[in-house]
Amino acid sequence: MVDPAPTRVADPVAARPSRRSRWRPARADVLAVAAYLALGVLVCLNYWVDVQHRVSSHLPTDHSWFEWLFSHGAYSVRHLENPLFTTRQNAPDGVNMMANTSLLGVTLPLAPLTMLLGPQVMYALYLGAALAATAGTAYWALSRHLVRSRAAAFVGGAFLGFAPGIVHHANGQPNFVSNFLLPLIVVRVLRLGELGRWRRNGVVLGLLVAYQIFINEEMLLLTALACLVVVLAYAVMRPRRAWAMAGSFAAALGVGGGLALLLTAYPIWFQFNGPQSYRGLQGGVFHNWGEDLKAFVTFARDTVAGDEAVEQTIGLTEQNTWFGWPLVLLSLVALVLLVRRWFAARILAVLVVVFAVASIGPKVRFDGVETETDGPWAYVPDDLPLVEMMMPTRLALVVVAAVGVLLALAWEAVSGVSRPPVPAQRTGEADAPTRPRRRWVRPVGYAAIALAVLPLVPRPLPAQPVDPPPHFITAGGWRPYVPQGRTLVPVPIPSNVHGLPTLRWSALTQHAFPIPGGYFIGPNELGEGVFGAPNRPTSSLIYTTMDQGTVPALTEENRRQAVEDLRFWKASVVVLGAHPREAVLRELMTALLGPPQRVDDVWLWDVRPLVP
Repeated sequence: MVDPAPTRVADPVAARPSRRSRWRPARADVLAVAAYLALGVLVCLNYWVDVQHRVSSHLPTDHSWFEWLFSHGAYSVRHLENPLFTTRQNAPDGVNMMANTSLLGVTLPLAPLTMLLGPQVMYALYLGAALAATAGTAYWALSRHLVRSRAAAFVGGAFLGFAPGIVHHANGQPNFVSNFLLPLIVVRVLRLGELGRWRRNGVVLGLLVAYQIFINEEMLLLTALACLVVVLAYAVMRPRRAWAMAGSFAAALGVGGGLALLLTAYPIWFQFNGPQSYRGLQGGVFHNWGEDLKAFVTFARDTVAGDEAVEQTIGLTEQNTWFGWPLVLLSLVALVLLVRRWFAARILAVLVVVFAVASIGPKVRFDGVETETDGPWAYVPDDLPLVEMMMPTRLALVVVAAVGVLLALAWEAVSGVSRPPVPAQRTGEADAPTRPRRRWVRPVGYAAIALAVLPLVPRPLPAQPVDPPPHFITAGGWRPYVPQGRTLVPVPIPSNVHGLPTLRWSALTQHAFPIPGGYFIGPNELGEGVFGAPNRPTSSLIYTTMDQGTVPALTEENRRQAVEDLRFWKASVVVLGAHPREAVLRELMTALLGPPQRVDDVWLWDVRPLVP
């Protein structure tokens, strides 16, 4: 938090750094950013080997969804359409993009690049850049507002950008690695109490929050919860200073909140009240996902010390901590040693305890086994607004951030570099003076931090090959068959389980034609959120045939339902490309719609005579 009356530097001329001393920090900043960019390239290396034909082997459908999102941004800009809603997927009902992970704050500004490079290249390029940018803004926040040592800021920034829990989400979920605004938001929150600057601080915070809403609302919520805990802890530990800053803090917070609400009021209303909006998720599917206790001390798969086999027990949901036992041990020792000297360490200790416990979920899990012991979420109602859609394990991402800051403090303490006068006064901290240290402290401390962090260096994300769309699709052979206002029905119809290749038909043509089905969250008949479009008789029949590998006995009712479904979808053509189940799917569709045509490299059923 910021001291309400910071002390001025007595002699600004004497305090002015020389040109050489100014160059050293700038050079360190450039080297830090370059190192982060190199790490970003390393993480995405397996994609760049064949960027046009590779997707995440961990979450291939999510990978394709985000390729589709980049195309959505390009399509919205090119056609000047409302980006909050689209009928290019789940035709004719459409998809509420604000009620889904849409990444609009990224895909819209990058639309020109997507049009030029294509969504596959844009996905890989952005993923590495987002990781590096998050590390870069964290480095900036740490080096300008907490520590003096650029090396300490580099270590902390690297962990905040490339921690195992963050890299895990890079497997198909770039929205969870797009955290480059969050360090800036935290800095602005901690400066809200500055006297005489409440308007400026409030406006800057409001703009940052409004933009973050269009990147990832869930990470913004986690950041808000973390900031709330920090502010409350500060008020308890330093009540007089908190009271002195309360007026400016409240005024700035009101300005920031009001501005953010003004800028995002319509999109938020659209998210909860627009077409294809929903209330909660059916069955509270996320509510039971808590962090396994053993996960805290386990090495993640995508680190140099990790092993894929561990996922068979405790990694089936998400890997949001996975610090490895050396880092957990180091963090505990660092907290014990630093809490008396660093006020910031006391705040970090509170964050670690609160959010580590909160991430456990409704039942305590250990080594993949759900015990009978209740966790904190057992006492939280499933239907609370916002809470109903939260995943307890993701609260552990706040612990990740706290550990990253703790690493910076630990490096700073080991190095013996004291913080500069102005930031120390601005934070209002009166830490204990530096005591003489023994010579062995620095090498032992550096070695301990290195041994804890180096095993967590990320490996290239696993990737798998994926077949390209048929030439009939990419070359535009479909155009004579799909007039304006009609849809192309790919077989299998895209869903959250089936149809990964056919969803990419839409993504890689940048939404040239609308398709039924898809991979998204939309409402069921009760208004609850469900994954994918409600199955119609024909789509269910297709999925059953794929799963069983044989065509079931068909009736005239099946054929009547097929025609009815095609009319609902406003279909003009049904297309089957190369597929592992191509033979049985062609047999099924032939039994329903009659013999197909062989056009280019696809089987095609022109259903316009059936769907007037």
